[in-house]
Amino acid sequence: MDFMTDVTAKELAETLKAMPAQDLQSALKDSALLGFDTETTGLDCKKDAIISAALVLRKSADGESLKTCDKVAQWLINPGVSINETASKINGFTDEYVKENGAEPQSSLQEIAEIIVAANEKNIPLLAYNASFDVRMLEGDLERYQMTDLAKALRDSLLVVDPLVIDRTVSKRAGRRTLTDTTFYYGVQPRGSFHDATADTIAAIDLVKPMSDLYPQVGQLALKDLMQWQTEAHCAWIESYNRYAEEKGKPKRTDKWLKG
Repeated sequence: MDFMTDVTAKELAETLKAMPAQDLQSALKDSALLGFDTETTGLDCKKDAIISAALVLRKSADGESLKTCDKVAQWLINPGVSINETASKINGFTDEYVKENGAEPQSSLQEIAEIIVAANEKNIPLLAYNASFDVRMLEGDLERYQMTDLAKALRDSLLVVDPLVIDRTVSKRAGRRTLTDTTFYYGVQPRGSFHDATADTIAAIDLVKPMSDLYPQVGQLALKDLMQWQTEAHCAWIESYNRYAEEKGKPKRTDKWLKG
């Protein structure tokens, strides 16, 4: 059975418009979610740009939405920035391919950002694995094209779920925490190949249910507490990592998560 329906940006926006606003007292396990992932020309949000993106609307994190299908909107963008060789090897995109097949950036970026803002205004969280990367890449692209009002609206409305931040806090397992490793740990079966924006987005959303089942405190998180909880969790992880780094003679980290 196909659990996904491909839709246009306009159709996804209309679906969101028809949905009621969620109560901020609602628990994460019961929440609708808007999944987000990008593939990019590299890792620097000031110099690199988004090549492809996916937004996936799931009407309930508990899996009941599978009866009505995820709504999936996808974008392929000609970024106007050369793709880093390492990034190209990972995501499979080439400069020639995106120039020939990608859309011009401004309209695509506007569609993506407006849908995210519309969802957040209805208290539907944006879910992304390592969310600070994808959000900052989007903000960087918006600023590059002088879409500063939309970049500000995005920052002001953010309500985010980051399974990486959550997993680092509740799971004390050793080892890597890439999306591939984390989905394997929680028994999530990917629907597609990793480093495809849509497959990665769905895999990240799929993590919420097993995380909530294994760690009930995750599922019970109220939407109103999400940003503060994850901000504090990231800060605690940075402190722990830096103690380890000091012992091992490694560089310390100073990166921040998204502000609550």
